[in-house]
Amino acid sequence: MKIAFVFDDTLDNPDGIQQYMFSLAAFYATQGHEVHYLVGETTRADIPNVHSLSRNIKVQFNGNRLSIPLWGSTKRIRAVLKAEQFDVLHVQVPYHPLMAGRIIKNAPPSTSVVGAFHVAPYSKLATTGAWLLGKWSRWSGSLGRFNAMVSVSPAAVDLAKRAFGLDTEVIPNVFNYPRFNSAKPLPQYDDGIRTIVFLGRLVKRKGCLTLLQAAYKLVSDGRKYPAFRVVICGGGPLEQSLHDYVLRNKLEDIVEFAGRVSEADKPRYLASADIAAFPSSSGESFGIVLLEAMASGKAAVLGGDNPGYRSVLGARPAQLFKAKDADALAQKLSERLTDESLRAADAAWGDQESKQYDAATVGAKLLKLYQDVAPNSRSES
Repeated sequence: MKIAFVFDDTLDNPDGIQQYMFSLAAFYATQGHEVHYLVGETTRADIPNVHSLSRNIKVQFNGNRLSIPLWGSTKRIRAVLKAEQFDVLHVQVPYHPLMAGRIIKNAPPSTSVVGAFHVAPYSKLATTGAWLLGKWSRWSGSLGRFNAMVSVSPAAVDLAKRAFGLDTEVIPNVFNYPRFNSAKPLPQYDDGIRTIVFLGRLVKRKGCLTLLQAAYKLVSDGRKYPAFRVVICGGGPLEQSLHDYVLRNKLEDIVEFAGRVSEADKPRYLASADIAAFPSSSGESFGIVLLEAMASGKAAVLGGDNPGYRSVLGARPAQLFKAKDADALAQKLSERLTDESLRAADAAWGDQESKQYDAATVGAKLLKLYQDVAPNSRSES
């Protein structure tokens, strides 16, 4: 098959939806399928078959940085669709009417259109925005062109129903399990000191400050813990204020800011973790970074109790804690710093649990869905 991922945003940022597409594309290639990207303004030249179909502007939405298309040229869109004759358009939903919406409406009858709903709301404004997009998609007729729609998590199922009026099944998010499972720890952390890793953007909803507050509580509570460090991987607008918090509370001996880490280095940082902590408060439709940390087989993974992270850690509720509650996180950290058997049990469960989200497993389900809704399949039935 010739499969095109449709995405209004850019491929220049390696965020969750981009990783979803890249992981699936790598698996599809092993199965002999050809993958293209019909995307917004993108400058990367290292990815084959990229069709950048709009100019974009950067915005903040749902607690995330993203870019949205100003205008997608209908003439250019039609030319790409005619030249490539895609078997499947795999659309990332919600989508913008002026770019992805035009691609969908101009897709020929021979092309199946499959959507994957990704978003969980961060705020009332984000929920309202998704509802307006759903209303516009229905009004424009593009929503009626879909042959199938899935959601990547139960949280996304809920918003797909409320905002778009769609009943969807879960075919979950994906990641490259072998890549993270085979990663080796970085040598500078192989020194017997317990390593707590945070990886994410330094924005309010990701909760890095909550982790630093929890670390301060451990340092100042008078109990004796095994030596530990906190490694902060990521950058963002709160970076300076987080540095200031560390200095103000004399945590510089145990807190290291690694900055933004490359995709090549990310598996090694997670493989270096004894505990991986992700205190995000909301706006998570899933939790790919949790899976990436779990796949190391070494880290006890802790997550803020939001709907997206609950979809990953729900079978192990003791690894969830009340988001924004530094005392609750400090208690979870304390237990795993002092109880090696608990930490090992968390890590072993995470390794096994994360395997089911490997791109080969989930990708096979999506390929079957593509085949089930293909025009030939529908005519034969």
